[in-house]
Amino acid sequence: MTNDRSDASREPLELGGSVWFQAGAQTLGGASRIALLAAIGETGSITSAAKAVGISYKGAWDAVDTMNNLAGEPLVVRMTGGKGGGGTTLTPRAVKLIETFRAVEREHRRFLERAGAAIEGFATDWDLIGRIGMKTSARNQFYGTVSRITRGTVNDEVSLALPGGQTIVAVLTHESTEALALAEGVAAFALIKASWVVLFVDGEDGTPLKLSARNQLRGTVQSVKHGAVNAEVSLALDGGAVITAVVTNESVETLGLREGASAVAAFKASSVILGVKD
Repeated sequence: MTNDRSDASREPLELGGSVWFQAGAQTLGGASRIALLAAIGETGSITSAAKAVGISYKGAWDAVDTMNNLAGEPLVVRMTGGKGGGGTTLTPRAVKLIETFRAVEREHRRFLERAGAAIEGFATDWDLIGRIGMKTSARNQFYGTVSRITRGTVNDEVSLALPGGQTIVAVLTHESTEALALAEGVAAFALIKASWVVLFVDGEDGTPLKLSARNQLRGTVQSVKHGAVNAEVSLALDGGAVITAVVTNESVETLGLREGASAVAAFKASSVILGVKD
């Protein structure tokens, strides 16, 4: 049996990166959406284009609607009737967008090749710069690798392995799993709002409490910041990651949450939002 991991380790390391367009603060799309636009232009059919890029028909139209809305003008239009029986076509704006993206992507690739050859460790640093530059309203942001996907009747359960050895589990729809192209080994990030995190401590006899929350991350209280009613409590996890919860000042007192104390951060799998770099 061939060991794919061993074979991969002998391959030369190459620098990677991606290009995407933004409309204000919203991402219009990257390579995958541009590929969808190009496939629509080539096939004249949303069904054929969706198959060509490996997504569902609904997923393709959702992406098209998003691009149309963010662009502020139609990029894809559905033609009805007529001698040819209708179809789907690109507007001149979409054609120009594809040309521009491909030109920018070529220059971006040349830049990465030059930078990778000139700067030691550039690939790792560049990827990290991209991750820390991400802006969201979620207080907790984690980066890891998909370690397992369990298919259900309607939803999928996706496990994300963190660098410190802990795992975050998220529940999302089949469509979302497909749209994000999630698979074992894929890098992804998890977002959890601080208000969704519940803190608890072990019982007096040392036995852990039993909760229905799928995610339970044990750590050490790193800081407690009191407000008028609530407090922001941060736990340091193995591997250096930190998770923050917002609880009442009364809860802080009752649980004995202070710097150095052991505690567990719990949150439902349905409270985890997963994302990937386009």
